[in-house]
Amino acid sequence: MSEELKVPTMAELFAAGKEPEVLFWVGCSGSFDDRAKKITKAFVKILHKANVSFAVLGTEESCSGDPAKRAGNEFLFQMQAVTNIEVMNAYGIKSVVTACPHCFNTIKNEYPELGGNYQVMHHTQFMNKLLEEGRITLEGGNFKGKRITFHDPCYLGRANNVYEAPRNLIKKLDAQLVEMKNCRKKGLCCGAGGAQMFKEPEKGDKDVNIERTEQALQTQPDIIAAACPFCNTMMTDGVKNKEKEDSLKVMDIAELIANAGDL
Repeated sequence: MSEELKVPTMAELFAAGKEPEVLFWVGCSGSFDDRAKKITKAFVKILHKANVSFAVLGTEESCSGDPAKRAGNEFLFQMQAVTNIEVMNAYGIKSVVTACPHCFNTIKNEYPELGGNYQVMHHTQFMNKLLEEGRITLEGGNFKGKRITFHDPCYLGRANNVYEAPRNLIKKLDAQLVEMKNCRKKGLCCGAGGAQMFKEPEKGDKDVNIERTEQALQTQPDIIAAACPFCNTMMTDGVKNKEKEDSLKVMDIAELIANAGDL
């Protein structure tokens, strides 16, 4: 990362006797997947612009345990979770923000019973809060008038009832939000949840991500907005399957905000 995108670690801040406003939980996708790394960089750019004091765990961050738990390996999940909780509690972490709904859901809802109690926000909620507090502003924008359809991630929407934050951000871009026939509480999974991301689909008439991409295409969008690295991958694959990658972009909400204009 360039110098302007300085990303401090908790270890560095702790050694300097400083406490960040929020811990940015990057997640496995945001750390290792080349496409998701761009989402991480876009969000870091926004945090810098808003003068948010933040830090990451860096090499001390392990997988949240979501894939292990969804795949049925409760033992592995608890090992991963407890390791993370011990690290976070040692640093006295209070607030966590993450761009991954899977990490968000797991740390928010499943870490407390293992001793990890934090205020956890998804990055769309956090960006919405920054806008409301006037810490970032959206003016002009490269997305004015664009038709944008939003795909609700399962673990953000139906699992945690977060529907309005991402939509509010899209509207702030002066873009036209066009809804798919399955949206909000009736949203359709991209096909990657429940650890399905890491295996081939079972035999059937059609892959779930193709069905969801077809629903997106019905809205005739310029951009499919996502708020989850898994969803981003699945929808991108769907767009490629339809040979529409030259005319239709799949972008995370953080990328939309970071590229809107004045940021």
